[in-house]
Amino acid sequence: MFGPSSEVLAQQVSISGTVRSAETGESLVGAAVTIPALETGAYSNDYGAYSLRVPIQRDSVQIKFAYSGYAGYSVTISLEQDQQINVELTATTLDEVVIEADGYEEQLNSTQMSIAKITMQEAKKIPALFGEVDIIKTLQLKPGVSSGSEGSSGIFVRGGGPDQNLVLLDENVVYNPSHLFGFFSTFNADAVKNVNLYKAGFPAEYGGRLSSVIDVNMRDGNRKKFSGTGGLGLIASRLTLEGPIVKDKGSFIVSGRRTYVDVITRALNEAFEDRENWVEIPDYFFYDFNAKVNYQLSDRDQLFLSGYFGRDQFGFDDADLDAGFDWGNTNATLRWNHFFSSQLFMNATVGYTGYQYKLGTTFDQFRFELGSQIQDGVLRTDFTWTPGARHTVQFGASGIYHQFLVGALDAGDQDSTFSFESGEEFLGSEWGVYLSDDFEVNSTVKINAGIRLSGFNIGAINYVNPEPRFAAKISLSSKASLKFSYARMAQYLHLVASSGTTLPTDIWYPSTGNVKPQLSDQVAAGITIAIGDQWLLSNEVYYKWLQNQIGFKDGANLFVNEDLENEFVFGKGWAYGNEFYIEKSQGKLTGWIGYTLAWSWRQFEGREVEGSELVNQAVNDGEPFFPRNDRRHDISVVAMYEINRRLSVSASWEYRTGNAITYPRGLLVTFGPDLLGGGGNPTPVFAPVYGPRSADRLPAYHRMDLGLVIKFFPKWGDADLTISAYNAYNRRNVYFVQFSRPSGEFRYRADQVSLFPIIPSITYNFSF
Repeated sequence: MFGPSSEVLAQQVSISGTVRSAETGESLVGAAVTIPALETGAYSNDYGAYSLRVPIQRDSVQIKFAYSGYAGYSVTISLEQDQQINVELTATTLDEVVIEADGYEEQLNSTQMSIAKITMQEAKKIPALFGEVDIIKTLQLKPGVSSGSEGSSGIFVRGGGPDQNLVLLDENVVYNPSHLFGFFSTFNADAVKNVNLYKAGFPAEYGGRLSSVIDVNMRDGNRKKFSGTGGLGLIASRLTLEGPIVKDKGSFIVSGRRTYVDVITRALNEAFEDRENWVEIPDYFFYDFNAKVNYQLSDRDQLFLSGYFGRDQFGFDDADLDAGFDWGNTNATLRWNHFFSSQLFMNATVGYTGYQYKLGTTFDQFRFELGSQIQDGVLRTDFTWTPGARHTVQFGASGIYHQFLVGALDAGDQDSTFSFESGEEFLGSEWGVYLSDDFEVNSTVKINAGIRLSGFNIGAINYVNPEPRFAAKISLSSKASLKFSYARMAQYLHLVASSGTTLPTDIWYPSTGNVKPQLSDQVAAGITIAIGDQWLLSNEVYYKWLQNQIGFKDGANLFVNEDLENEFVFGKGWAYGNEFYIEKSQGKLTGWIGYTLAWSWRQFEGREVEGSELVNQAVNDGEPFFPRNDRRHDISVVAMYEINRRLSVSASWEYRTGNAITYPRGLLVTFGPDLLGGGGNPTPVFAPVYGPRSADRLPAYHRMDLGLVIKFFPKWGDADLTISAYNAYNRRNVYFVQFSRPSGEFRYRADQVSLFPIIPSITYNFSF
C-alpha cells in the first residue's frame, strides 16, 4: 500500500525545496508546485517545504510555482537526478505582502474536507467589536461554527461543546483561547501567519478532542530587513517588531498587546472618590506577548523557538473588600526541522503549556483564595515520507505529561490563627502514535487512509483507543469533486463548568476510573465545485455520534469539592446537519455566504456507576433534549469591496436561531409556619415550576457590522484608519432572560437583558 517497488523507485528522481516570500523570507504554506507535462504536483507544508517524486525524463520539463496573491514563477529543469530548488515568490502588490490561504485547485484536489481557512488580510478587513481583529470570531462566520453568546469568542463546532475543540498555537495546546471573559481571543492577528479549522475528516496527526482542530501558526519574522507593525485602538494598542538575525538565514518577531481600560477607570475612581454614593469601578485589563526566533543551520536543518504569555487581571478594592481575579496561558515550543533526504522530512517538537486562574478576596480580615491549573510537558515527532509520485506517507508519535490542580482553596484570617486548605492534584500521561497514506489511485480517485492509536494513564487506570481515519476524493471534472470522510476521535480531558463564554473559572479534569474518555464518530460527505476562476461552491452533510458525554447534576457544587466526580452525570449525544457555502476570493468584490441547517441532541438516562457509590442521575427524565448551543439555522454573509488603492469597505451580517433554554412554566406556592409571630398567619413560599429541559428558545439573533479602511502611504511605510460599526442597526439581541416575581403577585415576569447596542470604533494601524 505504501509505495511502488524498489525497481520502480530506481527509475524516479526527487524534486524538493522550499517556497518563501521574496519580500520577507516568510515561508509560504500551501504553495502549489506542479509539473504540467507530467500532470503531477504537490503543496508546500507548514514550513514551506515540498517534495515530488517523478519518473526520470531525458527531455527538459517546466516546473511551476504558484501562490495566491503572488506572481507565479517557473523554471525549466532536466529530470535526470535528484534536485533541490528553493524559490522566492514576489507579492503582486508591493504595498502589502498578501499571505493568503490555498487556492481553489487544492480544495478540489485534496482529500481533506470540512476545512475552513482564513487569511490575516481577510480578518483585518472584517468589522470587529471595539475594532479588535479576532481570528476566532472570523471563524464563527464559517458554516458549522457557532458562537457561544453575544460577543463571545467561544465556539461550538457541529454540535460539540467548547472543550471539544483542540486549539493549537505553533503545535502547542492553548487551553483557554479567550480574553475579557470570552469577548476577545488570545491571538494577536499581527503575529499570526495562517489559521486552519478542521471540522471533520481529521488528519491522523491530530487527536485529543472530538469536534474540531484550530491550528494557528505564528509568523516567522522578516528575514530581509527590520520592520514593524502596530495599532492604536479605543481599548487596546499593539506593536510588532521583526527582522533578520542573520540575513536570509534567520529572523525574529516579537509582538505585544495591552488594553488600557483600567487607566480610564482608575482616573474616574480618583476623580469621584469623594462624591457621595460613588461606586468604585473595578479594574480590568489584559495583555499578551508573542515571540519567535528561527535559524537555518544548514540546507537540511532549521530551528524554531516560539512562546506566548498572556494574562487577564480583574481587581476591586474599596474600604471593605479587596478582590482580585487573574487567569492566563503560558506556552513555549522548540522545534527542529530536518531533511533526512529529499523524500523524508521530520519535525521534532518539545514544549510546555500551562493554564491557571486564581480568585482571591480579603473581607474584614478574612482571606479567601480559590484556583485551578493544568500544566503539560510535550514531546512530539512527525515525519513526512514521499516514496513515490502517488504516495505521501505521514507517521509520528507524541507524549504529554499532565499535571492537574483542581479546586485549590486557601482560606483563613490574616494572622493565620485560622487556616483551611483543600484541593485535588492529579498526574496523568497521554500518548499517541499514527500512520497515514495519501494515495492517488488514479487521476480520478484519491484516498487518505490512516490510523491513530491513543492512550491515557492516571494512577493504575489505563485507557487505549484506536482511532481510524478515512477520506476519499472523486474528481467529477477539473472543476468538481465529491468527498467522503470518517473519523473516530478520543478525548481524555474534560472541561468542568463549561460555558459558551469560556469563563476563566473553568476546570480541566482528567479521565479517571469513573470518568471515561469521551468518544466521537463522524461521517461526512460533500461536493465542491469551482465556477470559473473566482467562485467556489460547496455543500456538505454530516452525522456525529458522541459517547461518554459529561453533564452535571442540578445544583452541582463545582468548586471547593473534594469529591467532584460525584457531581457528574454521563450520557450520549448526536448531531447532524447540512452546510452550504459559496465564496468569491478574487476581484474587487470578495466574500462568502454560509448557511447551516443543524440539529444537536444530548441524553442522560441515568445509571449506577459499577463498583462505586456514585450514581449517574437522569437528566430531563432520561429523555433526549437540545443542549444550549443547538442552533437550527445559522446564516452568515461577508462582503469586502476594494473601491480603489486607498479605500475599501466591508460588511458582515449574521442570523442564528436563539439558544435553547428552559423557562418556568408556573409558580408553586406552599405555606409554611408564621415566621413573624404576629398572629398565626402562614408564610407563603414561592418556587418556579420548570417544564422539559431546553423546550424553549431565546429570540433569534441577528446583527450587521460595517467597516471602512482608509489607507495612507507615508514615506516611512504604510498606515490606515479602520472605522467600524458593530451592530450597525442597533438590534437589542437577548444576552439572557431574567425572571422575577413582582411583589404581591403570584406570577413570574421575564425581563430581557441585552449587552451591546451599536458600537462605533476607530483604529489607527501602521507598518514600517
